[in-house]
Amino acid sequence: MSSSVPPHCPSCGASLTVVKLECPVCQTEVTGQYPLCPVCRLNADTRRLFDLYMTARGNVRDVQRALGVSYPTARQRIEGMFLELGHGPTPPHPTAVLRRLRAGEIDVDTAERLLRGESVEEPITEE
Repeated sequence: MSSSVPPHCPSCGASLTVVKLECPVCQTEVTGQYPLCPVCRLNADTRRLFDLYMTARGNVRDVQRALGVSYPTARQRIEGMFLELGHGPTPPHPTAVLRRLRAGEIDVDTAERLLRGESVEEPITEE
């Protein structure tokens, strides 16, 4: 038995759908069309990163050490994983947006877009 469900069709690359579940004890079968969970749709490398992230309980430093990469590289890979899972980038902290607004670095419209989570040309780092 395979340890993970293949996320894509080996012939055409389309997303697969689960159509049958079976109990190994009583052999009850459930049929239907069920989408794969977001984690099951990850490619093998990203799935390994997800498993490592979970084992590290979200500690990026532990992930960094296990991967043998720099902290920014580990952080970038984790952000990519979240994007694959359907979660967008983390919005900037409201205090950072207000600080930039007060300093005249951004205008009110840009500050509003940032606070709504919309993307703008220049990212603001979290503080």
